[in-house]
Amino acid sequence: MGRIASRFARVEPRRRVRQLILGLLADLPRKNCWTIAEHVGDATPDGLQHLPGRAKWDADLVRDDLRGFVLEHLADDQAVLVVDETGDLKKGTHTVGVQRQYTGTAGRIENAHVAVYLTYTSRHGHAAIDRALYLPKSWTSDPDRCEQAAVPDTVGFATKPHLGQQMTERALDAGVSAAWAAGDEVYGDNPNLRTALEAKQLGYALAVSCTYRVPTPAGPQRANHLAKRIPRRAWQKLSAGRGAKGHRWYDWAQVAITVDNLAGHQHLLVRRKRSTGELAYYRCYSPRPVPLSTLVKVAGSRWTVEETFQSSKGLAGLDEHQVRRWDSWHRWVTLALLAHAFLAITTALERRNQAQSDDGTSPDELIPLTCNEIQRLFTALIVQPVRELAHRLRWSTWRRRHQARARHSHYSRQAAQQP
Repeated sequence: MGRIASRFARVEPRRRVRQLILGLLADLPRKNCWTIAEHVGDATPDGLQHLPGRAKWDADLVRDDLRGFVLEHLADDQAVLVVDETGDLKKGTHTVGVQRQYTGTAGRIENAHVAVYLTYTSRHGHAAIDRALYLPKSWTSDPDRCEQAAVPDTVGFATKPHLGQQMTERALDAGVSAAWAAGDEVYGDNPNLRTALEAKQLGYALAVSCTYRVPTPAGPQRANHLAKRIPRRAWQKLSAGRGAKGHRWYDWAQVAITVDNLAGHQHLLVRRKRSTGELAYYRCYSPRPVPLSTLVKVAGSRWTVEETFQSSKGLAGLDEHQVRRWDSWHRWVTLALLAHAFLAITTALERRNQAQSDDGTSPDELIPLTCNEIQRLFTALIVQPVRELAHRLRWSTWRRRHQARARHSHYSRQAAQQP
C-alpha cells in the first residue's frame, strides 16, 4: 500500500483502497463493493463504490506500480511474457464491452466481455502485470453507446493480438526484463504481432493452428503437412514443465524455417501427446541459436497465464466486479491484480527460502506454500473482519430496502413499456 499511496491525493481514497484490497484478499464467498463494505465494517457500500466509480485517480499509474512490484521480486533475464484473454459472463447490454461472443470461461458463445492480460513468468513465480479490455466493433461503431460507458474518444477498435502487442511493447519500453513471449493460436496466427516481437528482438514460441501456412523455400506449407514429414528419429521426449501431477512429458520435434527475408532463427515446433498422438504446433523465433529444450520450456510456460486467471478470479475477485463504465472496470481489475500479485509474490518468497526435494516437498514432508494457503493464513492472522450481530442485522435491513427499491423501479419501468 505504501507503494501506491502517492497515486491518491487525499487520505480518504487511500483508506478506501486499502479496505478494498483487504476485502479482495479476504475469505468471502463473493467479492464486490457490497460484501467488502460489510466485511470491513462500513454502514453502506457508498464509500467503496465511490472509489472505482467517481474518485480521482489514475489506474494506469497504479498498473505501473504493480509492474514495478512484480519485477522487484520476480525479475529474471530469461522471463517469458505470456499474453492471453479471458471472459467474464455478464447479463444485460450496458456493461462496457459486453456482447454475445465466444469465451473460454464458458467454452461457448455467451453474453460476456473479454479482456487480454499480460503475465510475467520467471523461474521465481508469475503474476499479471497489464490488462486491456477488448471492445468489439458493435461498441466502437456506436458512439452513443461508448459515451454512456464513458469510453474515451481516443479508443478505437483493436484486435486481441494488437492489444497483446501494445501491452508487450509497453512492458519492454518500461524496462521489463524478459527474453521470450508466448501465447495461443489467436496470437501465433497473427503476423503483425510476430513482426513486432522480432523488431524488439524478443524471442517467442507462439501456438499456431494446424492449417497455419509455414513459409518454406518451396512456398507456404501447412503446419500439419510438414509434421508428417518429420522422421521418427527427430522426436525427443522432453518435459514442458512441472504441473499439479508432476512433469508434463511430450514428444517434441522442430523444423527449421529457412527463408531469406526472415529475421533471426525461426522454427516450427511440433508437440505430440504421448498417449494419443495428438499434435500441437508453435511458430518460434530467437535472435540467437537456442536448443530445442529452451523452446520447449518457453512453449510450456503458457500454462502459467491459465493458473493466473484461475487464482486471481478465485482468490482476488478479478471477475466479480459490478461495474459498467470504462474507468471503473480498469480500476477494479488493476486493484484485483495488485491483490493477486501480493499473494503470488509472498508465495514465491516463501518457496525461495524453503529447501525442496526433487518431488517438490520440503524435508519436513510439506508441499510448498501455495497462494490459497497464503490467503488463508493472511486472513486468519492479519485481517480482522467485523462480525458484530448488530452490524450484520443492519446490513440485512439495508440490502432488503435497496433491493425493494430496485424491484419497484424495475416493475414500474416494465409496466410503462407495456402496450
